[in-house]
Amino acid sequence: MLRLLHLADLHLGWLPRDLPPEVAEVRRAARDARLGEAVDLALSERVHAVLIVGDLFDDFAPPADVVRDAREALGRLVAAGISVVTVPGNHDELTYGTSVYRREAERWPGLLVRAPMPAALGRIEAAGTTLHLHGVAYVGGVTDVTNVLGTLPPHEGAGPQVFLAHGTLRHGAAAVNDERSLPLPRAVLAAAGYDYLALGHLHRPSEERLGNGLAVYPGCVGGKGFDDPGARHWSLVTFTPAGPRVEQRPLRGQQLVDERLDVSDCEHEGAVLEALAAVAGRHAGDLLRVRLTGALPAVLDPEELAARCSGDTLYLRVEDHTTAVSPALLEAWGASPTVRGTFVRRMQTRLDAAQDEDERALVVRALRQGLAALEGDL
Repeated sequence: MLRLLHLADLHLGWLPRDLPPEVAEVRRAARDARLGEAVDLALSERVHAVLIVGDLFDDFAPPADVVRDAREALGRLVAAGISVVTVPGNHDELTYGTSVYRREAERWPGLLVRAPMPAALGRIEAAGTTLHLHGVAYVGGVTDVTNVLGTLPPHEGAGPQVFLAHGTLRHGAAAVNDERSLPLPRAVLAAAGYDYLALGHLHRPSEERLGNGLAVYPGCVGGKGFDDPGARHWSLVTFTPAGPRVEQRPLRGQQLVDERLDVSDCEHEGAVLEALAAVAGRHAGDLLRVRLTGALPAVLDPEELAARCSGDTLYLRVEDHTTAVSPALLEAWGASPTVRGTFVRRMQTRLDAAQDEDERALVVRALRQGLAALEGDL
């Protein structure tokens, strides 16, 4: 049976802006290594084709060494007899005269999709199966984004029909709004009768049935940040007599991890430190975000907590999402004859009089900010 590796949104050359410089460089190196990891997987899994559906690069003019390494990695596939198909995305689009794909077109390994409107791209013959390829690549000023699927190429011959596009599935008519990644109406693709829709652009992996076909976003493997975690697996596709089947292979090495830690049961700062260190200890080498929830036993500094508890993580970010200070602590502070005690008593009165949750949340924020400002005032 014919098998392929479906890739998208690897964003080679990307440098994160929300990390310390030394950590950002490690992250960039890890992202730039993803294509090599994908090639190793394709070779070990003995796939027949690799489809790269947009945003292989993070920019239309990536650094020369990143381009060279990508070309050499894909060349390994071609040398092994594995078909390679590359579709430009919205980050590395064809529009610009200095686009990497315009400069590298003559020596780019495999098939480079440059059709500005849907077209038949060719076929892949392997494992006794003929895979028919159709697709489109956005070109500014040429691609009609208002009706990009208005004319689809006819199916040609027996065998699975595959459509490739870097775009966003939409319900109903698509509002353009500078949607360079292409708006793709679901109803049109469902009626077109493709067996597999190889998509890119959305970083969260997903699968859905469209008519008799399967539409798949493999996601941004490895993610770009805590709020853009992407996929933790690679997507392998096998074309069976019953239709395409997607299998997942786990991503190895460095991970983005997002956890919540309820500190309501922590009676003092040391207990918070101990609990946080235990979480960090489970994620050596990873980038970890811990969001503190519940009621803090004291007014604590998230940056100081991260510095003291990072352990063997590559990077630890602590965020304070707690909604209150420990009631026992408030009671003790309120009983003291200090400026802080007077402030706590007044704010407690405001809390008791709050009319709804929104007002209560506002008072709690004011209370906590005031306590932070009064830290150390006797």
